Amino acid sequence: MGGSAPRRDRHLPAETTSFVDRRDELAEGRELLARARLVTLTGPGGVGKTRLAARLAARVARAFPDGVRFVHLAGLHDPALVPLAAADALGLHDHSTQPPLDALVDQVRDRRLLLVVDNCEHLLPACAELAAALLHGTTGVRVLATSRHRLGLTEEHLLDVRPLPVPDPDGDLSAADGYPALALFADRAAAVVPGFRLTAANRAAVARLCRRLDGLPLAIELAAVRMRVLGVEQLLDRLDDRYRLLNAGSPAALPRHQTLCAAIDWSHELCTEREQLVWARASVLAGSFDLDTAEAVCADGEKVGAHDVLEAVAGLVDKSVLCREPGPDGVRYRLLFTLRHYGLERLRRLPGEETAARRRQRDWMLACAAAHERAWFGSGQRETVARLRADQDNLRAALDFCLTAPGERLAGLRLAGTLWFYWHACGAPREGRYWLDRALEANPEPTPERARGLWVAGLLAAATQDLTRGLGLARDARRLARHLGDPAETAHAEYVIGVLQLFGNDLQIALAHFETAVARGRAPGQHLSMHGLDKVELACALALLGQADRAVAVCEAALPECAEHDEDWVRSYLLRILALAHTVRQDWPRAERHALDALRRKLDVHDVIGIGLTLDLLAVIAAERGNPERAAVLLGAADRVWADIDKGRWGSDALNSARRQCEERARAKLDESAFQRSYERGSAYGLTEAVAYALSDEQPPDDTSERPSNGVRLTRRETEVAALVAEGLANQQIADRLVIARRTAEGHVERILSKLGFSNRSQIAAWVAAQR
Repeated sequence: MGGSAPRRDRHLPAETTSFVDRRDELAEGRELLARARLVTLTGPGGVGKTRLAARLAARVARAFPDGVRFVHLAGLHDPALVPLAAADALGLHDHSTQPPLDALVDQVRDRRLLLVVDNCEHLLPACAELAAALLHGTTGVRVLATSRHRLGLTEEHLLDVRPLPVPDPDGDLSAADGYPALALFADRAAAVVPGFRLTAANRAAVARLCRRLDGLPLAIELAAVRMRVLGVEQLLDRLDDRYRLLNAGSPAALPRHQTLCAAIDWSHELCTEREQLVWARASVLAGSFDLDTAEAVCADGEKVGAHDVLEAVAGLVDKSVLCREPGPDGVRYRLLFTLRHYGLERLRRLPGEETAARRRQRDWMLACAAAHERAWFGSGQRETVARLRADQDNLRAALDFCLTAPGERLAGLRLAGTLWFYWHACGAPREGRYWLDRALEANPEPTPERARGLWVAGLLAAATQDLTRGLGLARDARRLARHLGDPAETAHAEYVIGVLQLFGNDLQIALAHFETAVARGRAPGQHLSMHGLDKVELACALALLGQADRAVAVCEAALPECAEHDEDWVRSYLLRILALAHTVRQDWPRAERHALDALRRKLDVHDVIGIGLTLDLLAVIAAERGNPERAAVLLGAADRVWADIDKGRWGSDALNSARRQCEERARAKLDESAFQRSYERGSAYGLTEAVAYALSDEQPPDDTSERPSNGVRLTRRETEVAALVAEGLANQQIADRLVIARRTAEGHVERILSKLGFSNRSQIAAWVAAQR
């Protein structure tokens, strides 16, 4: 097998089973990536391209200071979403008005990273365009693609991923254990028949079986599962019978794609009728899904009941048709691309089944989105964000179905509008605009769904600094909502209009606008979050106009309602504005306390713009409190966050002016090399690391810090955390012991691992023991 796994980048897919020995391909792939910027792993379905790409990326990760990112395209069907999927994998949150691909290239222009683009074959032109743009627009980005077909670029280097070699069943099999095809079979067979191993008695039969399966890993895995009920010789006999039927008795070998089809066909026939139907219906699900989703999509109340789905899913997992993987809310399942395609072909043979399954999927996604929206002003926002991100491929599939299938377009507009909080709060305005633009164009009729879609599109235009268009959309929404007599959507549109006035630096106009809105009170049906944001923007306008006392009073009056509902997103904005007001008062300790509280909550809901704004504010506070080194680190961290959002900064002129003055003050108190050293430290942080640094009470390292053998220092707090890791404490226990947030503890542990070049906590413990 593959031996010990290399240290894995947390952005790479987890390996849920052992890796087949691919030493030659790994060596060749590393050599190609060392001299070429575009390498494509090609080969037939089921040969193991995705697993090889993930392992290869893990092996070369250290060569890429800005990391390795994995773009999953198996669940994507719209070519226009390819650059958005790549940006999402890279952790970028484009808020510009540029075309998505241009914005992506701009944001990674100066980075050294490896982008793995998996399953390109069904989106070849879009993938080729992505690769070409990165190759021509950057110097430090390399692309590793997997595809059944080459991308067709002149810069492309191909690595043909071949089936696993199989020894001659009639030859010398004394060294057969060293053949990866046989080792793979033995490993997977042992999972269903404990104690199974290769012996002199079964090696020839296993070799013959693997040869019959052309050494294709997926076919071997599917066959090995049958060891639960059959012996190796029985497996071989039944497989030969199937091949003779497929090949009409011809002794010629089947082409490899037919070999895999035969293996999948056989697995399909061994499923119960209900399992076959669940497999087919589940094939409309893109990406991963949980059991609730499977029940909603696969059960129709006639042929399959909701109670039948669990049993069918369990059977499909046992047969290696469904992969089981961890998710944010428990176990999730996934169909491999090849098996999903097979299931979809089967589904299309059943009249009306595909449309019915896709409609059930759409209805379920709409119900989930509506439930999340209703609960958004409350506890569990972090879990909601994680769930929606996990369901992203299925949301896309539902939206695409609505906007391409006859008679479904209004449901598409309803779904896109219902997700306003996800597009806006969680850093996905570009994709939200894409779906809303399509949905609004498809639904010109004056409906409540269109009124909502217009103000949501206006809000997202504001997030991308397209203020003129945003204002036009919001006013259209207000006009339509008033015409329909809808007070809630009128109030929502009014909010967007006021925000755009605030962003346009019309502070007095925005102040009057939000004073009126807050005095009016909550409109019937107005979302609690939007009502809370009216107060946020009122306080913001007051603070920017220097009316700090009024701003503090507005925030303090609004916070109890958030606390009552255990809500974080609106509360994080109130806390940030409260911090801003205290900076106007020059009450720096209170300002910092509120800003840190805001930052912690913003990370929980992945509010990247809010994180950037709050890091800027904390840098100002650090400079004013006489800590120029911390200010420089925070400035570097904030700039990195903004670089992942847009080339320019987002926010009012007053906020950006304060940031510039902060940098000038920090530079004045430090010599240029000291400032640059601290700034570069901050700019090297990712989003989570930046927040972890800001939330820690970390001071710049001094001579009392622990210095590992590689010359990198651990700060006093990192040394303290390392000692607690050595005691065997988990992250939550460390957080409790040090009275810090769990995420802060996690950030410390991640930085310690990174600094020491370690991959696990045991290595930290050993290092601490050695230091002592």
